[in-house]
Amino acid sequence: MQMMAKEERQILGHEGAPAQLADIRFRQLLGNASWDALPARVRARFGKRLNAGDSASYVGQVAACQMSLSGRILAQCCRLIGAPLPLERKGGGAAMVSVTEDGASGGQVWTRMYARRRGFPQVIHSAKRFAGPTGLEEYLGRGFGIALLVRAIEGGIRFSSDHYFLEIGGKRFRLPQWLAPGELTIDHVDQGEGEFTFTLALNHALLGEVMHQHCRFCDQSDQREGQIQ
Repeated sequence: MQMMAKEERQILGHEGAPAQLADIRFRQLLGNASWDALPARVRARFGKRLNAGDSASYVGQVAACQMSLSGRILAQCCRLIGAPLPLERKGGGAAMVSVTEDGASGGQVWTRMYARRRGFPQVIHSAKRFAGPTGLEEYLGRGFGIALLVRAIEGGIRFSSDHYFLEIGGKRFRLPQWLAPGELTIDHVDQGEGEFTFTLALNHALLGEVMHQHCRFCDQSDQREGQIQ
């Protein structure tokens, strides 16, 4: 209990700011040694406890987005479950990510918005749930989800797919590998001065790399602290 209380003290902030409670869920997934080796800003982003309904926002730009023909077909097919994959090819468009604490499920709702050359921006919703056989899963919609593995990499954190699943009528079915769209990896890497990169890659055993998206973001909390100091 004393250890838990110590972990849930102030983790980051400027002088005079109200104390923030630490979120130890990602630390538990990574382990203490891997967590402690992460850059301080990465620990702050993934260790900042939000109150239910509160959000943390990050703005930036899609630097590049490449898709093979099979990747474009897959992205269009996935619109049936809420379009969890980017639709716009190339880069240069504005991007925003918002992380909201879900008080009902005890997880987080991730909202990604990508500007498009025509029409409304693409908005992607998914929910990270601290559950399942790997301890973390991403629910996409229409019963589909991904069980995720989490590990530390140089400068950040990597999320990778362990398997895909479908929930129907309260029952959970693991999709066979031949039905899965491929191995998904998402890297969050700190770049210093409040900036970080987000890289999504989807690789299929037979088709090779079907999608690769690279974005740069700025931590809005760093900007606000700079204005206050």
